[in-house]
Amino acid sequence: MKIVLTTLNAKYIHTSLAIRLLKAYSEHEFKDIHLVEYTIKDPVMNIVSDLFQKRPDVIGFSCYIWNIEETLKLIGILKQVMPEVTIVLGGPEVSYEPLHWMKRETGIDFIVNGDGEETFHHLLQELRDDRKFHFVYGAAYRKGEEIIVNPPRPKSDLNTLPTPHRFPEDIPDLSKRIVYFETSRGCPFNCQFCLSSIEVGVRYYDIERVKSDLLYLIENGAKIIKFLDRTFNINRNYAMEMFQFLIDNHQGCVFQFEITADIMRPEVLDFLSNNAPPGIFRFEIGVQSTNDETNELVKRRQNFKKLSRTVMKIKESRNIDQHLDLIAGLPMEDYTTFRKTFNDVFVMEPEELQLGFLKMLRGTGLRAQAAKYEYTYMEHAPYEILSSHMMTFSDIIRLKRLEDVLEKYWNSHRMDHTAKYLIRHVFDSPFDFFQEFGDYWEERGWQKIGHQLEDLFIRLQSFLIDRGTPSMDIITGLMKLDYFLGHKYKPRKIWWDFVLDKSDWSSYLKNIAANPGQISAQLAEAGLNERELQKYTVLEVLPFSLDAVLESISGLRADGGSEEEEADNAVDGAVPSPESLIQGGTESSIEESVQTSSTAVAVAEPSSVREGRTLLIVMYQQNESQRAQYYTLPL
Repeated sequence: MKIVLTTLNAKYIHTSLAIRLLKAYSEHEFKDIHLVEYTIKDPVMNIVSDLFQKRPDVIGFSCYIWNIEETLKLIGILKQVMPEVTIVLGGPEVSYEPLHWMKRETGIDFIVNGDGEETFHHLLQELRDDRKFHFVYGAAYRKGEEIIVNPPRPKSDLNTLPTPHRFPEDIPDLSKRIVYFETSRGCPFNCQFCLSSIEVGVRYYDIERVKSDLLYLIENGAKIIKFLDRTFNINRNYAMEMFQFLIDNHQGCVFQFEITADIMRPEVLDFLSNNAPPGIFRFEIGVQSTNDETNELVKRRQNFKKLSRTVMKIKESRNIDQHLDLIAGLPMEDYTTFRKTFNDVFVMEPEELQLGFLKMLRGTGLRAQAAKYEYTYMEHAPYEILSSHMMTFSDIIRLKRLEDVLEKYWNSHRMDHTAKYLIRHVFDSPFDFFQEFGDYWEERGWQKIGHQLEDLFIRLQSFLIDRGTPSMDIITGLMKLDYFLGHKYKPRKIWWDFVLDKSDWSSYLKNIAANPGQISAQLAEAGLNERELQKYTVLEVLPFSLDAVLESISGLRADGGSEEEEADNAVDGAVPSPESLIQGGTESSIEESVQTSSTAVAVAEPSSVREGRTLLIVMYQQNESQRAQYYTLPL
């Protein structure tokens, strides 16, 4: 019996842990099992053709909200060209309403519910032998015209499951794709919008086995490992031991975790702050809402004060990126309260803020209560809401516009300096900036067309000019800095009119070549002559003190007082002309000094910003990171 286990991943770089778990459990008895992965963007007929040529007896699909609709299309065609093939579905999207799916698509022969390893293996045995499917607990099947849903199977003992991480055929791609990994199953919480709330309790793999598998993956070239545990830090001792192991053995690999921030113990935070190497850990934190009434209705226990303290402590360490999640459309959350939620969270300025929209997932408590909150939502996956008792479809559309520019201008990190300045000094709140710009973007139809990097800068500038934004000279200067830093190599074109006089440009370059040590010790060691500098360097004169501006947007959002005073004291000495010897050159850096804050309103820029001009020097290809480096010299 030839078996193909497959799925449609959201992207090529993703991998499926589920089909590997199934193969690992069954391959000792069923030798002819093959893993095949596609993406949701692959043409349906290409996938059908590929599966047809493999001539399988059984095809198993792993199903999720992002691939179920495309999977059903595949099954309909496969059953026409391969009527004898047995189609088995499993995964969270089909586990909770198997009857619905088997009625909707007659080509589905079986559905495996819940933990799939033992159930799928038992199903294969019955397909090969006696075909007594009523014995297969955890499965749904057809008996003539009738659909039978068997009783559920007891939860698996995770330590009886063989490892899914040691297939030799996976090794060549480990460095190119994300490896998904679990140390536990289940969630201790009961959030009514989440499928994890359905399973009670948390089960763990033996920690020594986990370490062994991780070490195998790291030593064979894995670059990104994403842990699927719903709350990685629920068991403090387990988490601490794992953090220490990964710190000791990371070899440059990056590890992503979902954590619950308000239960993170101070000693864990201190340990991570003092020991985690920069860049190897990434935390995903679900905030969802800061509205207490909303959280109570969806049975979400959350202490936002403690959560904020954790996020701030992690941010202060500067060695762990944080990805915070929000959900628009939860019960008792209207447009105004969601604005507050957004600003409450954005004040912490996480590296990424993901704005999602409530999805009525099959099997969740909130879907069962949809009528109570007057929810309308998409009939098919991803079941996203269209309106609720508190949020109209018009509100949803506006938030979609905000989400679009949030991704382009904050989460992408294309304009970090510009965005921080606008949020801190220009707009009333972060929400207002992204919303107003999103509305402007939509009005001009830009959502219908593509864009290159320079287009993003031109469109932001157009928006700011049209609304009569003050301090455009400073904003434009920061946009130039961000544009230069967005390239690995010296850019061939710029989106603004270059105003620096050619003779001045040449004079500045000569002085830099003659006095590199006053720019940086690293530049002096490089020993670049004028011609080489010209190859790797861009220069721009900004009509304000860049150091003062950068100081005003360093650290976290603040009320304005102390930050403004510090910025006023940050200006270096002056250099009278390009022909003079350059003095006082400093490599620019932004200190992330954490300041507590409870406000989300804009503060005035420091007065020292208007004192003098700045020569901006940006250099490329100067180290292994291939990241542009910039320096500032006051003029």
